Amino acid sequence: MSDDIRTTIGLRPVINVSGTMTSLGASIVVPEAIAAMSSILPQFVEINDLQRKASAVIARLTGGEAGFVTASCSAGISLAVAGAITGNDLLAIERLPEVTTTKNEVLLQMGHVVSYGAPVDQAIRLAGGKVVFVGQATSAHRFHMENAITENTAAAVYVVSHHVVDYGLLNLKEFVEIAHARGVPVIVDAASEYDLRIFLEQGADIAIYSGHKFLGGPTSGIVAGKKELVRNAFLQNMGIGRGMKVGKESIFGAMAALEAWEKRDHAGIRERETSYLNLWKQTLDGRPGVTALIEPDPTDNPLDRMRVIITAQDAHITAWDLADALARGTPPIVVRDHEVEHHYFYLDPCNLHPGQEKIVASRLGEELDKARASNEIIATPLENRSKHRFDGALRWPD
Repeated sequence: MSDDIRTTIGLRPVINVSGTMTSLGASIVVPEAIAAMSSILPQFVEINDLQRKASAVIARLTGGEAGFVTASCSAGISLAVAGAITGNDLLAIERLPEVTTTKNEVLLQMGHVVSYGAPVDQAIRLAGGKVVFVGQATSAHRFHMENAITENTAAAVYVVSHHVVDYGLLNLKEFVEIAHARGVPVIVDAASEYDLRIFLEQGADIAIYSGHKFLGGPTSGIVAGKKELVRNAFLQNMGIGRGMKVGKESIFGAMAALEAWEKRDHAGIRERETSYLNLWKQTLDGRPGVTALIEPDPTDNPLDRMRVIITAQDAHITAWDLADALARGTPPIVVRDHEVEHHYFYLDPCNLHPGQEKIVASRLGEELDKARASNEIIATPLENRSKHRFDGALRWPD
């Protein structure tokens, strides 16, 4: 019998070269977090006291004044926005998402209106926030934001993500400067970011991280920042935050993951990941219609990925058909294909178990050899892929 729990319960044993994606389970949980969760699961605790302990750990690692653990970074956005709207008014907290104040407008640059599996602006609206878009998709200037701030502005949200437009927008320091000049707090969505301190150092009032991405903790969100704003967000657990609660195991597991982060051999991990990228480059270099480029992370996380560019005429397959073939095969290889219409996808080395990098290399060669051997170019119309993207979800659980 297989010792892989996935095959035991009838799941596909996917290999993740997509990254820290929630849809794939986010990341490999570090041993320290697994041990912490196991140790606290049989015990009863006073949750708010455990959150106080978490606050001290979060404050130490982020440089914030306080912090707490919630269900996810998305939940953290909703709770932080809700806290900015209600303050510590317990009745207002109970009434959300209905608001009794006009001060519920939340600024968001148009180029930051992205989806992480759900629209970022929905996380704001769930909290009773009225989203006010700043600028256009590829252009936001000081005058856009300055004129968007009114007496009804409760907060401003800044998104750090590979999905956002990375040119023509206000950077965080300028965004903070404009907001703070008018007394508006800034909330940063830093879900998949490595640096736990930089956003608060650059002036953000609250920074929110995923506990289950680079940190390697359980599914969770980490809210950090100024004590009063964090407290007001935490109080939402008596309101909309009730549906976003985490158990003792997630709080303690996130604490353990944070403490393990302090001791992690970051340089050693980077060296190992680089060796994977070099192996894949050796596998792909010289193949007709394939260009392999090692590129830095777009949000300055200390890691590289491989961009695999496919010229269908020479490789005999499109980038999206190759991505789909890798995902269908044995074992399934799931690549980062969010920009595949531009004829490339990425290979992310940060979520592999030892030896899986060789399997990825082998499967890449196998699918490319198969395509080259075909007499016709494998080119499914891209619109078919888009048309059927949500078929599985709409049929679920069948």
